[in-house]
Amino acid sequence: MDEILEAGASPLIVPQPPKRDIHWVFEGSDCIRAGWGVLLFVLLFVGFEFLTGQVLRHILPRGHQSAVMPVRLGLIMEGAQLAPLFLATGIMALIERRSLLAYGYQGTAKAVRFISGLVWGFVALSSLVLVLWKAHLLVFDGVQLHGAAIWKYGFAWAFLFLVVAVFEESTLRGYLQYTLTRGIGFWWGALLLSLLFGFSHGTNPGESPVGLFGAAAVGLVFCLSLWYTGSLWWALGCHASWDWAESYFYGTSDSGLVAEGHLLGEHPVGQRLWSGGATGPEGSLLALGTLAIMALFMWLWWRSRVQSPFRDSGWRPAWSQKAALENTVRPVEPENLSPN
Repeated sequence: MDEILEAGASPLIVPQPPKRDIHWVFEGSDCIRAGWGVLLFVLLFVGFEFLTGQVLRHILPRGHQSAVMPVRLGLIMEGAQLAPLFLATGIMALIERRSLLAYGYQGTAKAVRFISGLVWGFVALSSLVLVLWKAHLLVFDGVQLHGAAIWKYGFAWAFLFLVVAVFEESTLRGYLQYTLTRGIGFWWGALLLSLLFGFSHGTNPGESPVGLFGAAAVGLVFCLSLWYTGSLWWALGCHASWDWAESYFYGTSDSGLVAEGHLLGEHPVGQRLWSGGATGPEGSLLALGTLAIMALFMWLWWRSRVQSPFRDSGWRPAWSQKAALENTVRPVEPENLSPN
């Protein structure tokens, strides 16, 4: 070996294992570890929501739960949920030294994504209602609003459902989706959060098993848009216009809830499995077919036009991809190791 050193050969570079202390348990190479991030976000959100709920108890009148949703009550309840969400996300953004918009609200073509989502949501729901009507599973009862009331309720419900879309998309496909992508992979996180999205609708009066499964399927469709676009703007538009068309424009039940002040009236006919019954169109098996067609068109449109920003962590967590990349880097060994 002395002869090698005298000849100017470089010694072997032996990589040293990284020093690990107590901070390694909580922090990765760039920010807080995904598991701790999810846990802290949930604790913050639940805590802030509990405090908000205590305030609402002294503001809202007490009464039994009704299947008819007044627009004023909806605005108060949905708007109040934004505060816990923004506080929890803001604190996590500070901890991770990121922008508050980093979890789904950045990217390019925001306006185009949002407007195209609006069109997709209205057209998809209208197609489902058309099929139900043609199949004699839904009967229209005529126009329910007239004059200024059409614009009054139309704009009020549009604003409300935009708030609903911001809350639900940001809660389940914002910070949590991005963090689970780091921890377990994009699609594992999408499946988990979409199931949670469907389960959360179980408290609605008139909900059905098909409706719960349909809500989870809707969540996966929105995750597909996030996969391709890297942002929530398309999902926000689609989510808001789907709910607006369903609840206000056509006047059908939405997950068992009926909007106060809707443009058209209707009632379901026939077997609940196909008509949706009190659940609304989302409770029909035909809704699952509509969502499958939507997903197919999204895949055909985007697959050759965009490259997913999550492509390296689809079914594998982002940290494993980074570790695999680091393991491919090996120290360069000297070419001549023998004195021959």
